[in-house]
Amino acid sequence: MGQTVLEMKDIKKSFSGIYALSGIDFSLELGEVHALLGENGAGKSTLIKVLGGIHQPDSGTIRIRGKEVRIRNVPEARENGIGIIHQEIVLVPYLTVAQNLFLGRELVKNGMVDMEEMNRRAAGMIASLGVDIRAEEIVENLTIAQQQMVEIVKAVSFNGSIIVMDEPTSSLSSEEVEQLFEIIATLKEKKVSIIYISHRMEELFRISDRVTVIRDGAYVGTRVTRETNPNELVAMMVGRDLESFYARDFKDLSQEETALEVKGLTSQGTFENVSFRVRRGEILGFAGLVGAGRSEIMESIFGARPYQSGEILLHGRKVSFKNPMAAIKAGIALVPEDRKKQGLVLGGSVAFNLTLASLRFYMSGIAVSERKKKTAIEEYFQKLRIKAASPQIEAGSLSGGNQQKVVLAKWLATKPDVLILDEPTRGVDVNAKFEIYSTINELARSGIAIIMVSSELPEIINMCDNVCVVREGRLVGTLSKDELSQEEIMKYAAGGVESYESEKQ
Repeated sequence: MGQTVLEMKDIKKSFSGIYALSGIDFSLELGEVHALLGENGAGKSTLIKVLGGIHQPDSGTIRIRGKEVRIRNVPEARENGIGIIHQEIVLVPYLTVAQNLFLGRELVKNGMVDMEEMNRRAAGMIASLGVDIRAEEIVENLTIAQQQMVEIVKAVSFNGSIIVMDEPTSSLSSEEVEQLFEIIATLKEKKVSIIYISHRMEELFRISDRVTVIRDGAYVGTRVTRETNPNELVAMMVGRDLESFYARDFKDLSQEETALEVKGLTSQGTFENVSFRVRRGEILGFAGLVGAGRSEIMESIFGARPYQSGEILLHGRKVSFKNPMAAIKAGIALVPEDRKKQGLVLGGSVAFNLTLASLRFYMSGIAVSERKKKTAIEEYFQKLRIKAASPQIEAGSLSGGNQQKVVLAKWLATKPDVLILDEPTRGVDVNAKFEIYSTINELARSGIAIIMVSSELPEIINMCDNVCVVREGRLVGTLSKDELSQEEIMKYAAGGVESYESEKQ
């Protein structure tokens, strides 16, 4: 055991008499990456807010470097060397990197803000972590990954020795994730200790030293990462082992009719000569690296993006949708990749969002029937096990998993024949993933043709009947269920084989 820099003991916190934390233990050692794992609503965020001075615990103790402390606000957390990098970036977009780093503690010379010195010091802070960002750059001009790096530099620059990273890779490409991991390695060398919150098992096994699991506000246990496995951690989180995690009933689809066929679809500069088909009851996967063009292909099918050539056939009839509304009326639905920007009106109620795309089904004459809407809302709340205090609460207040269920329900309410799912489980916890997989399986069994775009290869392999692999806008391989493996998919996705077209010649 190394030197313990943080110890949280028997932390309890209740809201309106209901415990969010019911006795959590957590410790962190010098230069350690300690993962905090649990499904949405397990209490991870509440525990971090207690550490960050946002919430005061009802009971329990916090010790930093052996000394008991009381953290009453955010400045006191900073004084104790604690920096929290939230999932949502909180930098001021119209200020420079240097101005953000020194916000609230500006350097002054002769009664004026000394921008030259701030830029010089900021450049030194940035360089010390091996980050390639100019101190004078306006923050809104940076990528999300670069903004996150600025957040890390800012946290460390406050003499941060304990850094919390909350879902840091949720909006990053694979290349940006690698850069983040390099930063984490640099921080470890500098003896900075990191609390790492993520749902992605492969990340935890790659970078963490220990994993602590919490469930329903209670401490479940801590494991040394190299001595555990995903199956054990899933069982600790939800009481269900990994073998039964991917709910899929496979069957012979050879006699099923083709629901959707795409021939030679081309959008200049984005994707080229894409051809595939999906049968009733089939789940057709789309794999590939970030930026390969998978989402753009789906948007073109859905009428949200123009294409120059090629054909789309729905149940054997040629179709061409000028807009998404035409696609919806024809029986195609698209669950988008970014639920917050494209899938939900966050300020609208759950009921509003759930019925938004299917209002035509609830009409009585020229008015909307509230009775029909209520029946539909109740049906999908039950069918997708949506957890919300009321259908009238804001969609933005739900957990990520429940937000995703609302988006899925919204499109199921349109009664589609073809359902396109773009990253359907991104950023949701393990239990919500299982429930979403179960729903997808039931939809396939009912005869809906499903296209699943996903960057999670275990999801693709365990849920799909066939998989199309896209690289740089071209479909470079179609793999059957028997051919599927992570190695085989990545061989095509990363360019390890000749193009699909040349193989077939």
